[in-house]
Amino acid sequence: MKHRTTIALSAALVAAAGLTACGGSAKSESRPAASPTGSGAPSADQAPSKAIADAEARLGIPPKPDAATQARYIAALDAISRDIVNGKPERAVSRGRSTCGTVHSFPKDHAKQVDQTKQRFSGATQFTPEQAEKILQAVRTHLCPKN
Repeated sequence: MKHRTTIALSAALVAAAGLTACGGSAKSESRPAASPTGSGAPSADQAPSKAIADAEARLGIPPKPDAATQARYIAALDAISRDIVNGKPERAVSRGRSTCGTVHSFPKDHAKQVDQTKQRFSGATQFTPEQAEKILQAVRTHLCPKN
């Protein structure tokens, strides 16, 4: 039961944190990119709140990678299949970060990790278990090497 609750909370947090990255509403798209204080500090749209970041960390979901790490991760996915990223690197990063949560929640269940990875990354293109294994390795190497 604990794992189901953890996964549900993880999904809710990722959905809340990534709402604008997934299209959000027209209202969310009209918000200014700059901080209203003019301080140059990230706005609420640019960085998750500390509470969300803390909750994600407890669930094994790492922070968003820096540009260099993201580029290496995307290159690793493209080497497996160009259909994984398919021109949507932010979506691939979000799915990878969520996969880190699965690795954290089920550290001794490799089969479950592979199955969840296959489900998470498959969409219009269905990936094989062998491709899912490679995707999982890329995620673990680049996004959550401590898991």
